[in-house]
Amino acid sequence: MSGYLVQLILPVYDNDGAPIGRALFAQVRRELTERFGGVTAYTRAPAEGTWESPEGAVHRDDVVVVETMAEQLDREWWADYSRELAARFRQQTVIVRALTYESLR
Repeated sequence: MSGYLVQLILPVYDNDGAPIGRALFAQVRRELTERFGGVTAYTRAPAEGTWESPEGAVHRDDVVVVETMAEQLDREWWADYSRELAARFRQQTVIVRALTYESLR
């Protein structure tokens, strides 16, 4: 069996530095579970990311990775969902990436 592992990189803090409420993360888990049948959220300790702006400044982000698996990749749905999450989480963008996988069972 093969398919896609879709990962969402969600911020722990909004652009003003305020913590994102737990309810937003719970909503994402609920939505993905309903649509894809399951979800894994790595929430125990946020991952630390850094990125460089076009002006050359280095920024740091604390993020949570949420992932689900899908047999087919509906790129339009994921693009719409990414934009919706960016609005909810008060971000310019929310990264959604897909990796192909093959089950080894």
